[in-house]
Amino acid sequence: MIPTPAFVEAIGLTGHQAITLAVLVGVVGALILDRFRADVVALTGAAVLLMSGAVKPSQVEVAFASPAIIALAALFVIAYAMERSGLLDLAIRGGVWLARRAGATGIWVVMSLCGAVSAFLNNTPIVVLAAPVIRDVSTSVGLDPRRYLMPLSYLTVLGGCCTLIGTSTNLLVNDMARASGTASFTMFEIAPVGLAVALSGAAFLFFASGRLIRFDPQPAVDGEGDTLHPVPAVRSGAIGNAAVFAPEHRFHPWKALASLSVFIAAVTAATLGVAPIAATAFSGAVLLILIRVIDADEAYRGLRPEILMLIAGMVVIGVAMEETGLANAATERLVGAIGPLGPLVALVLFYGAALVLTELLSNATVAVLLTPVAVSLAEGLAVSPKPFVAAVMIAASAAFATPFGYQTNALVFQLGKYRYMDFVRVGLPLDLITWAAACIAIPVFFPF
Repeated sequence: MIPTPAFVEAIGLTGHQAITLAVLVGVVGALILDRFRADVVALTGAAVLLMSGAVKPSQVEVAFASPAIIALAALFVIAYAMERSGLLDLAIRGGVWLARRAGATGIWVVMSLCGAVSAFLNNTPIVVLAAPVIRDVSTSVGLDPRRYLMPLSYLTVLGGCCTLIGTSTNLLVNDMARASGTASFTMFEIAPVGLAVALSGAAFLFFASGRLIRFDPQPAVDGEGDTLHPVPAVRSGAIGNAAVFAPEHRFHPWKALASLSVFIAAVTAATLGVAPIAATAFSGAVLLILIRVIDADEAYRGLRPEILMLIAGMVVIGVAMEETGLANAATERLVGAIGPLGPLVALVLFYGAALVLTELLSNATVAVLLTPVAVSLAEGLAVSPKPFVAAVMIAASAAFATPFGYQTNALVFQLGKYRYMDFVRVGLPLDLITWAAACIAIPVFFPF
């Protein structure tokens, strides 16, 4: 519904601000209700903003061609090439060998390695490949797989927080913050905070998660094959689609070496400042096609357009919030409410708000909604914006209290036959621990 002039005047907003607010409320409501695909919802909101004049066509073009979109698309292609080469399967088979010989300790080592790899690769294919292995190995040594499947998902999410490319959220937040005038994050700049959060979360999972999951008798898990099938009931707002990734691939040494080398070269070049990650990853993806490690059709299948379109549509909404002044208007009221409490309290409250929103919405949605607010809030408090931007990066990924807030949670929810409340019992304390760890670490590494 388009706001009436009387309503617009009553709430003190301009026409375009009121339209943007109405679109924002509509998109968030649709994502919470989960009646439609998340990417379609985001693109519909972008279309309404474009038709109403709240954003210009040139601004929409910028959103669809942002460095974050280019970098993500290219990284998806490179990761898909690595997965198709059988490299990930080979690594998982090595983990099986270790876990079978070391029992519970070996399983935790394998899961920790999965978390470490997730700092550089998307965690969905990692969990797709590793979860059935963890299930079968734990069963074969007489351990309940539910003790390990949920922590596996959580560890890969925590690992993704440790680098700029570990999750699409970090790339998107960095791109939007840069567009708002904040200095870009380097490849490993977020790593000290990410590691503090990941280590505190991992310690909790190792020592306490087993006591919080109910291990009552349940029907035996079908052990025919290690294939983890896609979950039909996954929330449409969740990031990732397991169906993109075939679980078994024959190992091709040349393709594995080439794809791994290209990935390492792309990350190294971006880290050394040779070129932005969007440029190095894009060049790497094209190179893999040229040397026939992956053909063009396979590259297109690895692009995962549902994620890219969701992000692009939400970026348009973020641009509208910025251009119409809606973000600044909201931030002025926010600063008035929490400004007198000081920047540290503001950071704690802001992180908590981001955490709650992430439990309800997709990571990309929270990143787009809160990054402009983070920058404006810092400006209103006359402090550096980087602590608040870092808070968005961590909080928009590290939300654990529901099984459907993140794709990997939904995958293990099905495979482990968990109850919904298992995720609440483990995820809610994990939320609180990582919240505290982040709010302690952020001011240390990103002073106000």
